[in-house]
Amino acid sequence: MIDLKYIQNNFEEASIKLSKKGVGQDVLNELNDLFQLLKAANSKYESMKAEQNKLSKLFGEYKQKGLDTNELKDGIDKLKVQLPSLLEEARIADEKLQNLALVIPNFPDNEVPEGKDEDDNIELKKVLEPRVFDFQPKEHWDLGEKNGWIDFERGVKLAKSRFSVLKGTGAKLERALINFFLDTNAKAGFEEFNVPVINNANMLLGTGQLPKFEDDLFKIDGEELYLIPTAEVALTNLYNDEIIDASSLPLLLTAYTPCFRKEAGSAGRDTRGMIRQHQFDKVEMVAISHPDKSDEIFDMMVQNASDLLTALELPHRLVMLCGGDLGFGASKTVDIEVWLPGQGKYREISSISNTRDFQARRAKIRYKEDGKNLFVHTLNGSALAVGRTLIAIMENHQQEDGTIEIPDVLKKYL
Repeated sequence: MIDLKYIQNNFEEASIKLSKKGVGQDVLNELNDLFQLLKAANSKYESMKAEQNKLSKLFGEYKQKGLDTNELKDGIDKLKVQLPSLLEEARIADEKLQNLALVIPNFPDNEVPEGKDEDDNIELKKVLEPRVFDFQPKEHWDLGEKNGWIDFERGVKLAKSRFSVLKGTGAKLERALINFFLDTNAKAGFEEFNVPVINNANMLLGTGQLPKFEDDLFKIDGEELYLIPTAEVALTNLYNDEIIDASSLPLLLTAYTPCFRKEAGSAGRDTRGMIRQHQFDKVEMVAISHPDKSDEIFDMMVQNASDLLTALELPHRLVMLCGGDLGFGASKTVDIEVWLPGQGKYREISSISNTRDFQARRAKIRYKEDGKNLFVHTLNGSALAVGRTLIAIMENHQQEDGTIEIPDVLKKYL
């Protein structure tokens, strides 16, 4: 959640930052109106409460001196009737303010470039040169069918569109990638967890998926439970409403989970193949950090995800997202895009984000330092999206006869 006190005290500055992320002036005006309404209600309440205390004191003095207290009693009784309604007015204004705050995105960092969408993102660097083929490279769905690795038709039969079945070597390679990612993350200092893939509503509120993105979640009928869209939800919320000793920071966590997304806003996009599925495997990194160290950890997480692709001999590039393309909870994000020769373009395979204290405020994750409870910084990122990595291996390491070379680092897992 955004820092409401900061916005209230620095409204113009905060408005400029939020406009960089596409927050409209109407929302900012509504926010300001609620601030003023709450301030006026609280001020009026405090003023009347002070008046009540003053009259009550006089009432005691008058009674002690045997003076007429009828007029004072009438005034006190009148205030007693008015005060609850003022308190309720303030409560309603505060509730509206908190509800609005839940759907306002995080502030972007100053280094985040201006821009409306992915066309305005900034390429930071390329890693490895794309292979030059002496034949026309096939796309992964053709390779999957030829090698008997992917069965799209049976995936649809079992569920619906945007589900698929991996089999044989394809299924084994998926498992090998998961183990390779987890082992590499462990060497980088991340502790492995196995977490529930069903989380309650409060957990998704904590990491920012609720209430704004409920339409993209799979909800359990009759329960306030949801299938997780990413292990970030479970890993970050392991420390929901907890106070961590500063000496324990940073906490580095990793987990493999299946992930579930309705892809509600992607109608017509990537309907063929495995690029955009309702269910997919992912290995996630999460860091819970002291604010002074979060930038350093962010760079380490970006490098770790990039190193995984380098080890798999997969060309990729690092891209800094502009304000308009930045995710709801992120202050800054570097996307890692892998080269897919079948499509002839780079496609996202990981997003590494620093959310600063945005998620920590929502999830009440704090650390204790010098006797004070302060908000941590939380970071998250894929290392990596397993299905997309499988696709990238198929397309980049395909041979002219349609067979696929397995990267050396995976052979011990097979």
